[in-house]
Amino acid sequence: MTGRTRAAALGFTGLTGLACLLIVAMTAVVLGNIALHGTERLSWEFLSESPRQMTHGGIFPAIFGTFALVLLMTVAGVPVGVAAAIYLQEYARQDSKAVLAVRLALENLAGVPAIVFGLFGLGFFIQFTGRGIDRLFFSGELTFGQPCILWAALTLAVLTLPTVVVATEEALRAVPRAYREAAYAAGATRWQVVRYVVLPQSIGGILTGTILAVSRGAGEVAPILFTGAAYFLPQLPDRLNDQFMELGYHIYVMTTQSPDVEATRPVLYATVFVLLALTFALNFVAVLIRARVRARLRAA
Repeated sequence: MTGRTRAAALGFTGLTGLACLLIVAMTAVVLGNIALHGTERLSWEFLSESPRQMTHGGIFPAIFGTFALVLLMTVAGVPVGVAAAIYLQEYARQDSKAVLAVRLALENLAGVPAIVFGLFGLGFFIQFTGRGIDRLFFSGELTFGQPCILWAALTLAVLTLPTVVVATEEALRAVPRAYREAAYAAGATRWQVVRYVVLPQSIGGILTGTILAVSRGAGEVAPILFTGAAYFLPQLPDRLNDQFMELGYHIYVMTTQSPDVEATRPVLYATVFVLLALTFALNFVAVLIRARVRARLRAA
């Protein structure tokens, strides 16, 4: 390696290291600012009470609604995304026009703005599906044909579907081809190969896709604007057709609708801090599950 090449390599290494340092520094500044101002208003009453006014009361219904929304979104979206990825990677012909069309659709879905998903949820889930259910089973009475936590969760599931599919496909593709060929040589069927060989080896990547989906779903506000979120709703949702409070939407309303910005600022910072803490907690639980699954696979 010549002196000029070595100098260029060192310069490139320095620039990439500086870029990483800047990203970490900006993240630390943002999180530090939120933690510094958010903990001032934080208390047990703030976490456990219902809201009374924009600057009084707590945010427990919003915490519960966010957790329930993310849980329903994960249950509705992750199995569908994993199943679609398994079919695309293990069963379908890679040069098939149908497979190419599905991949193109996933790429387009990944680039669609979040607000468009909200309008889609309003039109398809609420106006079409919900009103259809009401006509068939409830004699036209407005039951599911209105914004509720079920339609908001399904809208977020559609939003995060490309993330789950792409992450699962990458995990499946990372399993060595020799594992599949050895299982086929032993007389296993394709489903047995997928179930007992491919999926156990790729479960870490699948859970990684789930973590990314949870992170995005917990922070999205635009898709739930039209599909179920409410600003002031002290009672907790106990049915799938109930509206709900959500931390991200709560933050949005306080930021844009407060008549007294200075009085709302401490509550706003505390709510943002709680939202970040809840997102990190959900991700941490998913990471722990992934680590335990990987440890069991190594032990086996």
